Amino acid sequence: MASLTSTLMLSSSSSQCSFKRINASLQLPELPKDHFTAVKTQTRKMVQGLNYLKVVDRFTNTTPVIEKNNVATTSKNDKLSYNESSSTSTITAQFYAILEAVVDRVEMHRNLGEQRDNWNSLLLNSINMITLTASTMAGVAAATTVGAGIPLLAFKLSSTLLFSAATGMLLVMNKIQPSQLVEEQRNAARLFRQLQGQIQTTLALRSPTEQDVKDTMEKVLALDKAFPLPLIGVMLEKFPETFEPAVWWPQNQIQRSRNKSSTTSRDEKNGWSEELEAEMREIVEVVKEKDREDYERLGNLLLKINKSLAIAGPLLTGIAAVSSPFVGNGSWATVVAVTAGALASAVNAFEHGGQVGMVIEMYRNSAGFFKLMEDSIEATLEESDVARRENGELFRMKVALELGRSFPQLKDIAAKSASSRLDGTAIDEFASKLF
Repeated sequence: MASLTSTLMLSSSSSQCSFKRINASLQLPELPKDHFTAVKTQTRKMVQGLNYLKVVDRFTNTTPVIEKNNVATTSKNDKLSYNESSSTSTITAQFYAILEAVVDRVEMHRNLGEQRDNWNSLLLNSINMITLTASTMAGVAAATTVGAGIPLLAFKLSSTLLFSAATGMLLVMNKIQPSQLVEEQRNAARLFRQLQGQIQTTLALRSPTEQDVKDTMEKVLALDKAFPLPLIGVMLEKFPETFEPAVWWPQNQIQRSRNKSSTTSRDEKNGWSEELEAEMREIVEVVKEKDREDYERLGNLLLKINKSLAIAGPLLTGIAAVSSPFVGNGSWATVVAVTAGALASAVNAFEHGGQVGMVIEMYRNSAGFFKLMEDSIEATLEESDVARRENGELFRMKVALELGRSFPQLKDIAAKSASSRLDGTAIDEFASKLF
């Protein structure tokens, strides 16, 4: 300020010089302004640097925690994924183990079927040859002179022993019914092959679940119970009081709900309609009133015939064995022995050569097939939620194939059944064209 005052006092002579000096003097205060600006800029940079260090420090302290959490989450997810994969692999391995057992069952039943078929033919031929030989000896003994002595005794003794052996063998053969055993093994092998196909289809379409393993195990055990392999202790009764259809499926599985279709929405009918449900109900009535009833009637008839034949064969050979020691020239015992032996051969040939036991088993399995179809359709229709049923069109196709009919034929038989029910008459047509 002092320099500014002295400068103003001395510059009265020339205004131009004074103006320049004033300008020069006025430029002096700008130096401190630059100085303060520089200081302010440096201070700002220092603050920014301190803030940056704090952020870096915070990031440094936080990053390990984030990485640790990420690693823990990833490890947990990997562990869950590994456990799920391990569980799925275990279930699939169990399903393959069941498949191997089923394939082995098929081979076992096939081999036993061949063996028991050989039993039937060999026992039939052997018993008939023994019976006819014994009858021939009895006739020869009767033709031998009374004074023959030892030759006559030999014929009588041989005839008696042969008739006795035939009686014992017939008792065993009629008890086990080899032809019926053969049919049991055939049906068991067929049903196990069917189960094998179902398992392979499941493996081809999707990964099996724990419920699949449980259901398949129950099916295997039910088949083992329905068609046992041993003869002693667990053999099926060949002469029951009443004819009953074969049952080779788990009863609790029929009552379970059908698997829910994953592609079915709430607005869809899952292939079902009121018309299809009515058609299936009529099919059930026809199967129950015509097909299954007819096979049960024929089965009961053949069961009675087989019982009579099983008793008549050993009874005739037994009578012949008792009469053989008394055969002689002009003796009634000769007529009885020879006639009883011939009749026994005829009865044995009709019973086992005609394989009456096999026919009974065929009827028993056919009746069981219709009972299974009846139970399956009724269990499906009893499920009120159509989304939990098997797809209606697929179910209809299976029923049509099992009955050997096309869709129009299936619809036609259902219409005939409904018309017959309204008229109060019995339908004159069977549901199945296969059996």
